[in-house]
Amino acid sequence: MNRKSLPPVNDEDRYLNREISWLQFNARVLQEAEDEKVPLIERLRFVGIFSNNLDEFFKVRYATVKRIVEAGKKGRKALGVYAADELLEKITRIVIEQQAESLKILENIHNKLETERILVIREDGITHPEHIEFIKNFFMERVSPALVTIILDHDMELPRIQDLEAYLTVKIKKKGRSRPMYALVEIPSSLDRFVVLPKVDENDYIMILDDLIRFNLDVVFNIFEYDSISAHMIKITRDAELDIESDLGKSFIEKLSRSIKGREDAEPVRFVYDQSIDDHTLTFLLNLLGIENNDSIIPGGRYHNRKDYMAFPSLGRTDLLYSRLKPLPINGISLNDSILKRIAERDFLQYTPYHTFAYIIKFLREAALDPKVKTIKITIYRLAKISHVASALINAAKNGKQVTVQIELRARFDEASNMMYANQMQDEGVRLIFGVPGLKVHSKICVIERLEGSTLKRYGIISTGNFNGNTARIYTDYTLFTANREILKDIDKLFNFFDTNYIVNTYKHLIISPHYARNSFYKLINKEVTKVKNGGEGYIRLKLNSISNYEIIDKLYAASQAGVKIDMIVRGVCCIIPGVKGMSENISVISVIDKFLEHPRVLIFGSEGSEAVFISSSDWMTRNLDNRVEVTCPIYDPEIKKEIIETFMIGLHDNVKARAITKAQDNAYRKNDKPALRSQFATYDYYLNKMEELDS
Repeated sequence: MNRKSLPPVNDEDRYLNREISWLQFNARVLQEAEDEKVPLIERLRFVGIFSNNLDEFFKVRYATVKRIVEAGKKGRKALGVYAADELLEKITRIVIEQQAESLKILENIHNKLETERILVIREDGITHPEHIEFIKNFFMERVSPALVTIILDHDMELPRIQDLEAYLTVKIKKKGRSRPMYALVEIPSSLDRFVVLPKVDENDYIMILDDLIRFNLDVVFNIFEYDSISAHMIKITRDAELDIESDLGKSFIEKLSRSIKGREDAEPVRFVYDQSIDDHTLTFLLNLLGIENNDSIIPGGRYHNRKDYMAFPSLGRTDLLYSRLKPLPINGISLNDSILKRIAERDFLQYTPYHTFAYIIKFLREAALDPKVKTIKITIYRLAKISHVASALINAAKNGKQVTVQIELRARFDEASNMMYANQMQDEGVRLIFGVPGLKVHSKICVIERLEGSTLKRYGIISTGNFNGNTARIYTDYTLFTANREILKDIDKLFNFFDTNYIVNTYKHLIISPHYARNSFYKLINKEVTKVKNGGEGYIRLKLNSISNYEIIDKLYAASQAGVKIDMIVRGVCCIIPGVKGMSENISVISVIDKFLEHPRVLIFGSEGSEAVFISSSDWMTRNLDNRVEVTCPIYDPEIKKEIIETFMIGLHDNVKARAITKAQDNAYRKNDKPALRSQFATYDYYLNKMEELDS
């Protein structure tokens, strides 16, 4: 795409910065915590999601920008509309504002909990004798054995501070001593952060573990004679970039293991502290840690690691939680019958969590047991902590199947888990492929070969999401079950590429990153432009997690200028600026944040009756287009195509949880005079109605 063909505007008028856009996505998560229509305990959990997201942002994106600054590069071209040092300052300012907002929201939620007779009490608010006894016993039996306490000295070398762990900085003062004594107490991550205390007078009581430790500081430090003692929380976030060794004598797993271990000593990229801490203590800690960059120092509240609110105890209060939506069966398939037999007849679509994830497990377990199945090939990116997928694959290997697993050991923050599963599967006879040099394998595909008569017939699944039973309960994702010979022939070619990376295959049906994706997407966009130029209608509908690649954004701008109507649903990072006259007036973008995490990628080209529909593992980011192996799969079955379009349109018409993406980045909710439509609940009703229609 020649950018000179576009109006001569500055980058800041053409693109939203990726990092700032991500922070605005996280602000939408925080909006859910603020929304009083969201059940109260669910609001707390959104506070946890917001905090967890922010941790990952600093470990990855902020760390990347910081490295550019430290390398002495301005980095304007790489980072979009801001120079790197300017961007760090802007990020820090936004984060401080969001942190302050999150604390206000959290305080409001705690006040609301009190009206529901749920009291979160501090160490100075304990009044009931039964609570004092419980807390002291709990501390001695459960907390004290797990406690790590480090006495600090002004002249000592500070022991390793664990990444993302919360610490209490304890200040001990004694009359007659010129300098106070300091200690660090690590909050045990092996224990639940929230301790449920005995119920009193029909009230539920919860104590945060930090405060339970504060209450027992005299027990921890009773060997010292002191006049006063105080504790304030700190937390360090370290750079998560992996430095893979180049020693050819070591296996990739050995190199990766060492690199993951190296994260523990990586450079700090954020130091968060309780803003009520005194200046002398703060200065002492910063000097000991060697932290000088003010952009890395973030004032916070009394508690850090608020990600733990994701596991806030429900206390049996179902009235303060979302009502559970029971996963529905897929019309036409029974978990009690052969799934392969049904797939041989037609394609099926699973849309989790509206449909149960059990169909994927059923597919693999049946393949593991069927004597006619000879081979199973699958890509693994992230697995559940206890994975039924891994169990089914091991079961298949034990039954003599040739099982090949392409496992991505570099899936960020899942490296250790994937290495554990890799070792486990390898020990059981599963053949493993460890990635492609220079590329992450992000595709979600599986193909099996079954001997039917004298020929091998293929069956397969292609998904927009990971084969992870845990996330399938909260991530929305499409999975296609198919026996289409042409599609599965392309899938098999891709597995051949994993084996022989130097051979680049041609694919007749699938769009494969990085080999053909850009040109294929450009052709699909250009086709809609040509329709408009010939007097027809051009229409593009996209559902993505993120879009940040400038070249493909420019293609969409050019299509908009040509008169192509473009409707987009983008959950996270969105660098495109819609609705700008002369550039993007035919583009509209919304983001939907609600009970479930929107995760599928859907591409629809063409107007009613002539649509080309695709599901994909790929976002429209540079990493997905150029640095990962991704699969974009066409949908040929007319009923499934109709189903995807209809569910997309439900999302597009959301006027309850949809926020408009604009240059202002104010996350304004979409409002109109149409009846309220909350797309996730409407999608569940859509499938419920389809099931009832079939039953009738």
